Amino acid sequence: LWKILHIVGADWTYGTKGWGAENYCMFLADDEAWEKIVRNKVEAVEELGCKIWLNTEWGHEFYAVRAGLQKFNIQPKFELDSIIRWYAKWIREGKLPVNSDWNKDLKIKFTVQDPCQLVRKSLGDPIAEDLRFVVKKVVGEENFVDMYPNKSNNYCCGGGGGYLQSGYTEARREYGRIKYEQIKATGATYCITPCHNCHSQIHDLNDHYNGGWHTVHLWTLICLSLGILGPNEREYLGPDLQEFGL
Repeated sequence: LWKILHIVGADWTYGTKGWGAENYCMFLADDEAWEKIVRNKVEAVEELGCKIWLNTEWGHEFYAVRAGLQKFNIQPKFELDSIIRWYAKWIREGKLPVNSDWNKDLKIKFTVQDPCQLVRKSLGDPIAEDLRFVVKKVVGEENFVDMYPNKSNNYCCGGGGGYLQSGYTEARREYGRIKYEQIKATGATYCITPCHNCHSQIHDLNDHYNGGWHTVHLWTLICLSLGILGPNEREYLGPDLQEFGL
């Protein structure tokens, strides 16, 4: 991600305090601890003097902070936003010069997951549209196959709400079966998952049900299209792209 931020000329930093916003207290209905974590995050961002807290590719973290601000009536001195929206903004402004030429001959097919916490429960279809705008610019519109249903109507991956960490593995995989079938129906070779929980769950569903797809982060493909993806940043790419562009 720092490579992308460097290319667009962003004035950014990463704090040593309150740098994580995971909030399992929210799942446990421990409001006191949930509020403490959110206030710690707000204090850390304000001490740095940042105008925007830019959440990376993660749904839970974004929702935990956003919902916490609302629930506990916290008025931060900064804007809360998702990096997905900024990917789209930077591409439209010409600051992030991605292109899909690399996939013209390969014709690798991609689909994308809509993280519940980011899309359906937070920013709705506008962020889902931005997500698709970025994906199409990176892999080629002709190589994008959408799930059905999609955007705010998309199905949960089965790993949200703390289920990924709950220990109920068999139940989690069974609840995720509908997502497996949904991805499988697209025929895509890759599923893009701009959320840590979705990525872990969908990656596991593929392994468990022998789905035949690869699960990747959006930043990986952005960097691939820009020719700046390092050899040590390709863990989730398939053999067709493991050495592409090196």
